Amino acid sequence: MSDTPATKSGFSLRGPGMSKFLEVYGIILVVVVMMAVLAAIKPDVFLSAQNLTNILKQNASLALLALGMYVVIVTAGIDLSVGSIMGLSMVSLAVASKAGVPWPVVLLIGPAIGLAVGWVNGVGLTVLRLPHPFIMTLGTLNVARGLTYLISNGAPISGLQPEVRYIGQAYFSFGLPAPAGIPASMLLVAVCAVGLWFFLEKTNMGRHIFAIGGNPHAARVSGINVDRTLVVVYMISGFMAGLSGLLLAGRTDSGFPNAGIGIELDAIAAVIIGGASFFGGRGTVLGVLAGVLIMGILRNGLNINNVSAFWQQILIGLVIIVAVYIDVLRRRAAVRR
Repeated sequence: MSDTPATKSGFSLRGPGMSKFLEVYGIILVVVVMMAVLAAIKPDVFLSAQNLTNILKQNASLALLALGMYVVIVTAGIDLSVGSIMGLSMVSLAVASKAGVPWPVVLLIGPAIGLAVGWVNGVGLTVLRLPHPFIMTLGTLNVARGLTYLISNGAPISGLQPEVRYIGQAYFSFGLPAPAGIPASMLLVAVCAVGLWFFLEKTNMGRHIFAIGGNPHAARVSGINVDRTLVVVYMISGFMAGLSGLLLAGRTDSGFPNAGIGIELDAIAAVIIGGASFFGGRGTVLGVLAGVLIMGILRNGLNINNVSAFWQQILIGLVIIVAVYIDVLRRRAAVRR
């Protein structure tokens, strides 16, 4: 019997090889297809260097939030406080910047606040033995947002130091015109993504995080310190939210007390669209970044085609429902296998 090229390579178009390929790279194909469709509809607008760069810049903060949320969702948890942490970080560093605090300290304020609130989330969840992280992070969502309004008196704070603005606004052109350059914000996202990938894939604690998401009881029985690991997980999420606040403050040259309201839902959606599971134990950093791109490209495509903002919200909501349903079907198929 002669082998077909597919079976010779060990890759069957109808077997587990194709399934694995789509599981890993299917989300990238979705991004490519979306870009091809929009390029065909509005080639002069969508494919312009300025538009593509804007997509990257506008979604850099969301990418950082989604990376932090991804670590939480891998453990079958959720962090509703990240949007409020972003807002609190923004106004806190803006107040410090206006007060003349040295810029290296100002740059550290946002991530430090994120770490602190993340630690509170993790310790509160594990020490109080709350039934679900939804409860703890819902509480800190309100506390952090209230502090944001107290610190700012409910008003935006503008005029930040040049070093803060640099992070959100600078380009690395590499000899190309500025609109065609790479935003510094995206380089920051890339560094964080690579660092997070290494942490999750190459360290013992990273493997413990996936083990907890797969089966927390089995992880505890096998000797993993589940409580300590969960505290680290929520600190990572908080840190990324604080860093996201720093990035957005630099891009807008201000601290907005309303910044980040509802953005935690976008972060969750990007993670699930990117292939992670609400049930925990699965997902990839590359998938998360692709999920952020899908949401960014979708919004951009709707904008350049003059689709109403109300319809945009409806369509994005439908995309989220479909993504979660696909996750449910994927889990059912895994159980059957």
